[in-house]
Amino acid sequence: MEFLEMDSLLTRALREDVGSGDITTNACVPESVQIAGRFLSKEPGVLCGMDILRRVFMLLDGRIRIEAALVDGTRLTAGDTIAEISGPARAILTGERLALNLLQRLSGIATRTDAAVCAVSGTNAIIVDTRKTTPGLRALEKYAVKTGGGGNHRFGLFDGVLIKDNHIVAAGGIASAVAAARRHVPHTLKIEVETETLDQVREALEAGADIIMLDNMDLAQMRRAVTLVGGRARTEASGNMGDRRLSEVAETGVDFISIGALTHTVRALDISLKFHGQFFS
Repeated sequence: MEFLEMDSLLTRALREDVGSGDITTNACVPESVQIAGRFLSKEPGVLCGMDILRRVFMLLDGRIRIEAALVDGTRLTAGDTIAEISGPARAILTGERLALNLLQRLSGIATRTDAAVCAVSGTNAIIVDTRKTTPGLRALEKYAVKTGGGGNHRFGLFDGVLIKDNHIVAAGGIASAVAAARRHVPHTLKIEVETETLDQVREALEAGADIIMLDNMDLAQMRRAVTLVGGRARTEASGNMGDRRLSEVAETGVDFISIGALTHTVRALDISLKFHGQFFS
């Protein structure tokens, strides 16, 4: 995410949280107080979001100093110091919640992605995300998936063709949908078709789909579909994959496993900010 785009996002988020001012902090903490503290991991996971952490505080007060002890992608253990922070106490307290919200969420996504990648280790399957992201945070959340070792599916509606069940109905069938897509998109863009049955897999193959999504199929169906495709297209397992045993799905021979739960139902990693020193400017 470019800095201008990031700043716009963070400015809106700060405006939402701070409003006309941080009443508690401004009432309790003198303006002259300087503080020092550290961000701590309270559980194992994969760290993600250090640039965002820095930028939140930079937007609030350029006098705040952050010294990172770790970088994105680091595997954390409970008790690890992630970063040291020092500067005006008021500004740090005002930015604390937003900085933690984003750091915790992105680290949670990276952690869950890492677990999924580890689950398919030794197979050819690649773990990828979906468009089931938090509105406005897609670039950050997809970055977190990459940090956790996964891959990104299409970013939005503009950079990939994915013909889903409702497209098929509206277009009058798989063949007509694929043919229409071929006429309208560049030859460099791959076309993916969502299928739910082996008959649909055959239709998608005959239509010339580049990628065939196997949606909500059981393991036996997936194995038969992969055999049927026989390398003539890439295959993607999808549909409640966050609740499946990923090693078993990967062993069917699919090329990709797309998991919406990497971003839409992730649990934030437990990270805290603890102050340990106060001084006056």
